[in-house]
Order: sequence, then structure tokens, then C-alpha cells
Amino acid sequence: MLHMVAKLHYQSDMAQVDIARKLGVSTATVSRLLQKARAVGIVRIEVLDLASPEEITLELIEALGLKRAAVIDTPGTAVLGALAAPLGNLLREEGLGTGSVLGIGWGRAVREVLMAGLPRIPGVLAVPMNGGMQQAAAHFQINEFARQAAEQLGGTPHFLHAPYVSSTELREAFLSDPDVQETTGLWDRMDCCIVGIGLPHAINPPEASAATVNEQALSAVGDVIRHYVDIEGAILHWEGEERMIAASPEQLRRTKLSIGVAATVEKAAGIVGAVRSGMINAVVTDTATAQAILDIVRGVRES
Repeated sequence: MLHMVAKLHYQSDMAQVDIARKLGVSTATVSRLLQKARAVGIVRIEVLDLASPEEITLELIEALGLKRAAVIDTPGTAVLGALAAPLGNLLREEGLGTGSVLGIGWGRAVREVLMAGLPRIPGVLAVPMNGGMQQAAAHFQINEFARQAAEQLGGTPHFLHAPYVSSTELREAFLSDPDVQETTGLWDRMDCCIVGIGLPHAINPPEASAATVNEQALSAVGDVIRHYVDIEGAILHWEGEERMIAASPEQLRRTKLSIGVAATVEKAAGIVGAVRSGMINAVVTDTATAQAILDIVRGVRES
């Protein structure tokens, strides 16, 4: 009877009075049997110690050696848009002001936080970090991202009228143009940047465009503006990258605050690789992704 009472109460969620009626015993008897079930170990009650977003943030900073991080509770919907507020806090904490250079990457995460809005920081220069693609998809509109960011911040946008990848000859021609040089020259003095973390996928039209990268052959776990990385943070080179017009890994590493924005557990390995590469030193994410990151880091250390 001890096992039956325990199962009815803890597994079937039946009230003690109903169990007593079903078994033809008193409620007091049911209560005593439940106490005995716990005493002899048939039933074990465990209180889980769930870390708060603030605690996970500190764990993330320590585990990855980050300059800053912000973690939010995973919302039911629109998780990327929900990252805009903590992202804005990091921008304020960095002390950006008039003349500060803010680099903007492309991707769905960057688009969503821009749609949700950045804080007012007047005088900031917003600059795209890579050339454009001949694609209609909203998350590729890099110049529009720079315009939106500048408008929200109360700053000044700079545009890059050059392709993401072209021929070697055309790349040199673009980079010798004074207007292009005005924008790319800002990459050397970025105070902060906002980038997404790419999720490795088989590149097929329409997203292939000028670049066809076999990410599986590269053993890539993710990318930052198409600078691919493995789980240890090594930069993985691919055929045609020398024709890319984008801020370099070295320029990203020299950026005072390079923020990776992502919120999906599938990108956890990519975030780890990007941080270890030095291309990002700050992360804005949700608790589910943060926990997946910590699991990877701890697993690597244990092995």
C-alpha cells in the first residue's frame, strides 16, 4: 500500500482525501503513509537551485573571460527583440559619446535589436562593418542597419557602397575610393561594435551569392561577419575570403567592446568559438543559451 499511496499522490497528483476514499482508509492514515514513503526513500523531494539571470551573467563572464555580459530570462516569444534593452545598457555603461565609433554587423539578431530600438547616445558614428549583398532579405541590409542605429542613437551614419565579395581587381578599386575609405577607415578606431553569431548551415541560393563556403569541411561552429571559427577559436580560412570587404578579425580584436548578440542554444558553440578567437569580448543572450555555453565550456575543461 505504501507504494500505491505514493504513486497516487506524487505521480497522479491525487489529493489525500481522494486517496483515502479510494482505498477505504482515513486521511490520517494516508498522511502517515506519505511521511513514511519519504522517510524510507521511496519518495525523494528535491528543491532545484535555479540560477538567476544575474548569477548566470557573472558565471558567463568568469567562464569566458568576458569584459561584459548581459543575460535575460528566456521569454516565450520575440527573444531577440528582448535583447535590445540589456544591449542598450551595455552601450551606456561603455560611456559612448560624441565621436565614438559604433560598428554594425548584419544578421537577424542585429536586425531584431535595431527594430526594438537602441538608447539615445547623441554624437555616435554608426558604421557598417561589411559590404552589401545583392539580396532582398531584410537581415542583409547593412547600410539600412547603420542608418537605423544612427537615427535611434541620435548620431551620424556612414555608408559602405561596396559589395561584400567581388573580384580582386574590383576590391582594390572600391578600397581606393575616397568615400569607401572614409567608412573603412573607421574600422581601425571602433569603440564598440554589435555583431551576430552565424549558425553554420549549408549555403544554398539565395544566401550563397558571392560566397560559397563549405562550413562542414572547415569544421566551423560559427562565424562573425563571415570570419569562421572552430570551437577553440581558431580562424578558419576559406577560398575567396581575401576578396571580402569587411572589418578584419584584428580590427574586431582591437575594438574596446565587441558585443555578440545571439539567443538560441544551437549557437552556443559558435559563441564560445567567437569569444575564444578574440573577435567578441561581450555577450548579450538569454538564460537557455547562456546555460548551453556554460555546459560547453565546463565540458571542454573536464575533458
